[in-house]
Amino acid sequence: MTGNFTSGWKRNYYGKGDVIVYRLNRDGKSPNPVFGANITMLVYGDAFWSTYTTGDNTGLIATDSMKNFIQREVLNYQGPDLEDCCRFLGAKFLDTYTQVEGVQLSAEEIPYAALPNSGVAFAPAGPERATARLELARSGALEIASGIRGFKLLRLGGSAFAGFVRDQYTTLPDIQNRPLHMWLDLEWTYMEFPAGFNNGAVTANVRRMVREVFDSFESGSIQQVIYQIGSQMLAEIPSIAEVHLEANNRTWDTIAEHRDELGVYTEARPPFGVLGLRLKR
Repeated sequence: MTGNFTSGWKRNYYGKGDVIVYRLNRDGKSPNPVFGANITMLVYGDAFWSTYTTGDNTGLIATDSMKNFIQREVLNYQGPDLEDCCRFLGAKFLDTYTQVEGVQLSAEEIPYAALPNSGVAFAPAGPERATARLELARSGALEIASGIRGFKLLRLGGSAFAGFVRDQYTTLPDIQNRPLHMWLDLEWTYMEFPAGFNNGAVTANVRRMVREVFDSFESGSIQQVIYQIGSQMLAEIPSIAEVHLEANNRTWDTIAEHRDELGVYTEARPPFGVLGLRLKR
């Protein structure tokens, strides 16, 4: 469910999801020519209660109008990052519709990267995608969160999993040196609201840390990997207050192996392991 508001439980809310926008700067001067995002807007307020109870839509902003508002107003947003885009849209929506008490915007990057040595040709990037979530109310800003979703990371060795509980339900052998295929999502909040607006610098730093830790750290479990990532984020980025990490064990099924030197594998079958961690400063 999408209605998880920082300010707490809401009696009613509604909005528009899966609003796709691509802003293209084609003047050859912009450092960020392609800005793509998938945006969800949720609004709340007592003015909309009669729609639920009597079907009276007086004061109701159609979700189709929300979609048009988002898509048209992104043209007026000049920045490069999701957090500031959410703030821009939320503030203007509150200014435009006085019956709205609060608005939450969530955005997920649709990344494109320039082809080598080209300023005009691009291709989809990723697979990981930056995210942002922001709630604004008439009483003021409430919270901002940033994240990266969709890491898919493969390590050829240096990952173990052994010493776990053995009983009548156990079939998994101890493994000392496995190829590890891990998916990872992260979201973090900030010590202060203004720190969330940093032109994407924190997100870029976190992306670098995730890759460096996964590459350099030999682990005894996926839990240990994500703990190292989260701990490094708190240690090196003082503006982060809390980080939530969730990993999936998507290690491929073994077809055949020649010791630890060579193997053939196939996609992992469901079910898969889910491993979560929340660290606070």
